[in-house]
Amino acid sequence: QALLVESGGGVVQPGGSLRLSCAASGFNFNTSAITWFRQSPGKGREGISCLSVGDGSTSYANSVKGRFTISRDFTRNTVDLQMDNLKTEGPAVYYCARRRPLTRNVPAPCALAVAFYESWGQGTQGTGTS
Repeated sequence: QALLVESGGGVVQPGGSLRLSCAASGFNFNTSAITWFRQSPGKGREGISCLSVGDGSTSYANSVKGRFTISRDFTRNTVDLQMDNLKTEGPAVYYCARRRPLTRNVPAPCALAVAFYESWGQGTQGTGTS
């Protein structure tokens, strides 16, 4: 069974930074797409950044371009999201999720829509204060 575990949430002031990590096991990490989602109270789950692990391609929501960076940490075997210059916002839960390969040997391309993802972590909470 696929297992994804998020970490790195916390409290940060507007303009500050957080670094989130997604550790994965139970599936072929290198052929998957891993995407970070954000969900604020009363809002839907929003895809903000994706990494297709096999080819290294990335995708970002327009709202975070230039401020967030997704990357693979080869030392810790995680997919990380560096979030800089955070905007004023209330609490949100950040989830990482896995999209399966299209076929046994064709890596999953990036996508930011919830419907493409089959496996989810439990989430980690971050709160921006003002």
